[in-house]
Order: sequence, then C-alpha cells, then structure tokens
Amino acid sequence: MRAHDSATTPTTIAVASTGSPRTGSPRTGSARAADLRTSGTLLAGLGVVSFSLTFPSTVWGLESFGPWSLVAVRSTLAALIAGTFLLAGRVPPPERRHWAGLAVVACGVVIGFPLLTTLALQTSTTSHAAVVVGLLPLTTATLAAVRTGRRPSRAFWFAAVSGALVVLGFTLQQSGGSFSTGDLYLFGALLVCAAGYTEGGRLAALMPGWQVIGWALVLCLPLMAVASAVALSIEPVRLTAHGVIGLAWVAAGSTFFGLYVWYRGMAAIGIPKASQLQLAQPLLTLFWSVFLLGETLPLAAPVAAVAVLVCIAVTQRAKS
Repeated sequence: MRAHDSATTPTTIAVASTGSPRTGSPRTGSARAADLRTSGTLLAGLGVVSFSLTFPSTVWGLESFGPWSLVAVRSTLAALIAGTFLLAGRVPPPERRHWAGLAVVACGVVIGFPLLTTLALQTSTTSHAAVVVGLLPLTTATLAAVRTGRRPSRAFWFAAVSGALVVLGFTLQQSGGSFSTGDLYLFGALLVCAAGYTEGGRLAALMPGWQVIGWALVLCLPLMAVASAVALSIEPVRLTAHGVIGLAWVAAGSTFFGLYVWYRGMAAIGIPKASQLQLAQPLLTLFWSVFLLGETLPLAAPVAAVAVLVCIAVTQRAKS
C-alpha cells in the first residue's frame, strides 16, 4: 500500500505556511503546526496498521468465500462506502480528462492487486507474501522514475536492485529453487499495483487523494456488482466468523478506511516522513501472520524483510 505517497506536497507546503503573521504569534503558529504533525503521524500510522492487516484478513475471508467472490464483493462493498462519502460531501465528478487515469488506478489497485494477491494466498503463506510484496515501494519508485522521466541517483538504483535481489533470493530459497504459481501472482500484483499507485500519485496532485481512490472504486462498481452476482452463484459460500470479519476488513478497513487516513496523514506530515512510517508494514504483517493465523515464521522471512526495509530506507534518502 505504498506509492499512494505521491502528491500531497502542495498541501504540505500550505500546512507549513500556517505560521505566518496572519495566524497570530509565532508561538501559536508553531503549536498548531506541531499539533498537525502529531495528528498527521497518528493518521498515517493508522493507515499503515490497516494495510498490514490486509493479507491476514484475506486468508480469513477465504474461509468463507472463493477467491473471485471475495475480490468482487470486497470491491463492491468498498465502492458503496466510497460512493456514500462522495455523495455526502457533494463532491463533483472529476473532469473528463482524468477518467483514463482513474481507470488505471482501478485496474491496478481496486481489481488487479486484490485479485492476484488473493489467488496467491491460496497457496502461499501470509509471511511469504508479506516479504515479496514488501518490494512494492521500490517497484513503485522505479516505475514512477520511468513514467516521469526522472533520473534518480546511483545510490537509489543500487538500493532498488539490491532489494529486488533479496526478494528474488528469498522466493527461490522458500520455493525450492523455482518460482511457484503463487510467486508469479505476487510478482504480477507488484507490477499492476505499482502502476496504479504511480497514476494515483499523479492524480493526487490534482484532487484530494481519498477522492482518487473513491472515484476509482465507484468506476468499478457496475463491473464488480455483476462479478459479485456471478461469482457468488458459482463458488460455494460457507459463512464463518473469520470469513465475515475478513471480508469486512478488506472492504472497509484496507480498501477505503486505510487509504483515507493514509492520504490525510501524508498531507499533514509530507511524503518522506509518511514513507518512513510505511517501512514497518511488512514486519507488522509478519507479526499478524503469527498472532492471528498461527503461522510459523522461517528465519529467512524476518531477515529478508529487514533487508528490504533497509534498501527502501536508502532509496528514500537517495531520492531526497
């Protein structure tokens, strides 16, 4: 959940200017800025926690629903929630020229990533998936560099390639020297999600970030509603407490609430600081995989996760 980071800098700059003489004494302006940073950090941190629960919740959801049903119903419910917020806020539809970009966000973040990771989690453990998808910030940063034509430093590319090699080595070691079907799904998820994040970051420079994901969800609603009806009629449904909780969380928690608080927090504290908070996400997911699912972690999992986090931290510093 990571390259949502992209384009709240104008908001951040505006926030930074609240200490101007018009706001009162310098002390008052500084206190307000400090309060905003604190609340922004809490909101962004809450978003990271929400994202870290996505994979365990998906595993729970698969107890009750088939993979296609889970993804379709998840997206439908999230779209209904987003549509309610957009209507309540009387948010006007985006300009026509933005709909193509929203379609990319929808295909990558709303449909592609949830579907591919759900299919992967049928055969891969949550801890394995957490390490592989921990590469997402690097994948997104690399794709964004290509998309925007920027030329990051050599340190950035060295760290990005090192992180990729760590994940590839971990995957091969865990899969007995070859890639499994679940691994291919996860690598595909990385690419489509990075594309959706990159385009979403571009659009977030033109409208609030939560509206980007909100309209992307609404755009998918007709398709996902039909897909839900078809999938539920084909795949068996065996309702359990875990299954219902898992579905509710991936729909309301991960897909909408997590992104909402993440964008608001990032707007307050800025992209670099928010990105540093997200470094904890793979390790949090490893914790949930043990605490909620009872998985046994191979030693390579936390080691590889920490190595990837170090590489991401280096790219953050190299970009700045």
